[in-house]
Amino acid sequence: MKLFKKKNKEDFYKFFKPQLTPKKMLELGVFGGSYFGLNIREYPKAWFKNARINKNFDVNLNRFKVKSGLSRKEWQDKGWIFKQDPLGWFQWYCRFSNGRRIHHIDEIQIKRWKNFRRHVVAIEKNCEPLDLNCRRKQRQAILQWAYSPFI
Repeated sequence: MKLFKKKNKEDFYKFFKPQLTPKKMLELGVFGGSYFGLNIREYPKAWFKNARINKNFDVNLNRFKVKSGLSRKEWQDKGWIFKQDPLGWFQWYCRFSNGRRIHHIDEIQIKRWKNFRRHVVAIEKNCEPLDLNCRRKQRQAILQWAYSPFI
């Protein structure tokens, strides 16, 4: 199944322009601070200097102090977890940011990221600019997909 209709198979990489780096996401507060547990050796130490992380999920570590998103089990049940990145999309994004490329997985994950933009559009359509109290769960969700919640 082709996810992008471009002739060149690599063109889908051109669509992937996240607004936030993994480092910035971790600093702002994502996944209740517990996405990796404390198993962070694989990633640059600089990413964690000011990161909000914890061994266990703590909603207060999230930027908007709300729980947003499905559980890892629900992701597994929906077929959104791949053996290459058993923790999910953010693990893929971190590894992608560090230079790893797995063409067929990248294509799937970039398509998923692109489709998540519908939540950015919903915030823009329903909230006053920079009203960070409007749609806080949705803002937390877009933050966890590397979109800036400050719209």
